[in-house]
Amino acid sequence: MSDLSTSQREALRDSDVAYIDRSGERHLPINDPDHVRNAIARFGQTDFQSKTARNSAAKRILAAAKRHDIEVDERSDVMRAARSDPSRGPRSPQTGIARAAARVTSVRM
Repeated sequence: MSDLSTSQREALRDSDVAYIDRSGERHLPINDPDHVRNAIARFGQTDFQSKTARNSAAKRILAAAKRHDIEVDERSDVMRAARSDPSRGPRSPQTGIARAAARVTSVRM
């Protein structure tokens, strides 16, 4: 992977990074295929300030991967984060089962 010098990193557009924190620090460059692969690999090591920020960064990484014809494993942290809905809290598997049971019960009545 090509290392970015300080001046090269500063010259990147905001759209060339997956995540910009509240203080303006830019994380996970996605400007070329090597950096996209690195962003995928390091995604789970990055501290995000919110679930929404994590979800948005994941979607940006996946879009960059698609642009550069990079396959992303369905089980990767990036893929799971992109599929998550940050507006909803964690769901237990029991919740889905209880809903299905309620639908079946209501149909029988």
